[in-house]
Amino acid sequence: MKFEIFLSDGNQKFYFRLKASNGQVILSSQGYASKASAKQGIASVIKNAQARSSFVTKVSNDNKPYFSLLAGNKQVIGNSQMYSSEASMENGIQSVMTTAAQAEIIDLTLA
Repeated sequence: MKFEIFLSDGNQKFYFRLKASNGQVILSSQGYASKASAKQGIASVIKNAQARSSFVTKVSNDNKPYFSLLAGNKQVIGNSQMYSSEASMENGIQSVMTTAAQAEIIDLTLA
């Protein structure tokens, strides 16, 4: 797994995404005004992903399951992709829980 930090061309905000080894995005962040804030968001993912209670499961308008990862203050750190089944979503949660702490951080703004 790896975290990627990038700058949006549209709104000039920094974002991060957590990608699985197959390149699929598992978790996407909100926009941050600074790169330092995006890095703090990644640190929050690593810290909060250790507890299953930090994950909230949801259903999209088109009935697809997904999850949000919450910080200690209950603010959303990131949202998952939409999954085809609850079982797939639970696998995504387990994947974040077990591998986020070891994920490499790639800063795409330096390229």
